[in-house]
Amino acid sequence: MLRFHRKSKGFTLIELMIVVAIIGILAAIAIPRFANLIDRAREARTQGNLGSIRSAIAICYGATGGTWPATIAALAVAVAPGPYLDVVPNVMLPAAMGHAVTNAETTVAGDDGLWFYTSVAAGGLAAGTANVNCTHADSAGNIVNTW
Repeated sequence: MLRFHRKSKGFTLIELMIVVAIIGILAAIAIPRFANLIDRAREARTQGNLGSIRSAIAICYGATGGTWPATIAALAVAVAPGPYLDVVPNVMLPAAMGHAVTNAETTVAGDDGLWFYTSVAAGGLAAGTANVNCTHADSAGNIVNTW
């Protein structure tokens, strides 16, 4: 008598359960690592924008014979010998810090999430100081206004 054996072409339930468990373990490890990726990207973008502003301030200072620009917005105005910035970039901080995306500036230190700039030495700050006006800690644990 001839016997015909059917070879199974699918996976057993146990094999599928093992694969699902492995995928679950990998997801449990990977998802928290990527959860703060957007926040870190926003911080990095703001740090890059801050570097551009500081560079434009230094170039303006040199080009105007030692005069600090009055405001950050003045760096984007097309008057001789500028502009030094195409536009004032945005401050983009993580949403958990509670600050809106803005390109506004202030001369009063605090925690409003704006660009902070002073063209005169005051309160222990040197003239031409620019940073982000935020007292929250970033993803690395550094206070944002110390960038």
